[in-house]
Amino acid sequence: MLAVIFADRMRPEDVGLSSDMPFFRNRDAPATEGTPAITHTTIYKSEKFSMVLFFLPTNAVIPLHNHPGMTVFNKLLIGSMHAKSYDWADPDDPPNESDASSADGQLRLAQLVVDDVFTAPCDTSVLFPTAGGNMHRFRAVAPSAFLDILGPPYSIEEDRDCTYYTDIPYSEHHMTSNELIGNEQEGRRLAWLKEVEMPRDLKMCSVRYGGPPISGR
Repeated sequence: MLAVIFADRMRPEDVGLSSDMPFFRNRDAPATEGTPAITHTTIYKSEKFSMVLFFLPTNAVIPLHNHPGMTVFNKLLIGSMHAKSYDWADPDDPPNESDASSADGQLRLAQLVVDDVFTAPCDTSVLFPTAGGNMHRFRAVAPSAFLDILGPPYSIEEDRDCTYYTDIPYSEHHMTSNELIGNEQEGRRLAWLKEVEMPRDLKMCSVRYGGPPISGR
């Protein structure tokens, strides 16, 4: 894919960033009160795709969310982040009565794809609509910056709005004895996802892109 080649070649300098910047060097700054704010800037946007940079201070979290009908190329440029991602266990089967339910909402079975720490430089991650970890959560282990190329971009008008989730261990909601996972290791890679409102403590700030123009290389 050309987008993977493009993202793999992307360097911090291409978007006006450097690991020597105070934001990225300030690893041992005292924790601020409340949830650390996340900054993002849109480099480019069209009907077909968008390019967005995200800046996360240490311990900032982008909650578990999805990318409906979208392919996402994610490139960590600077820093270190813990990523946890899921895909639906059965992407062709929407939530119904066969899924579990909790006291306050429907649960849908998902399969763990990634649960690991990534440190720049590293390869581009690709999230497809039904594979690759379309639903993911990020936590900054150190001050970090990453690039997302989303195609097509989010659009409420075209039913591509962002949905947030909370993940619940598979073992907490068994439906019937016939559906218990016999393989303990396989069971650990399953979880129930429940739709939730956007977390109230999520702080996202948008700024104007001030780096150099992006062109294919």
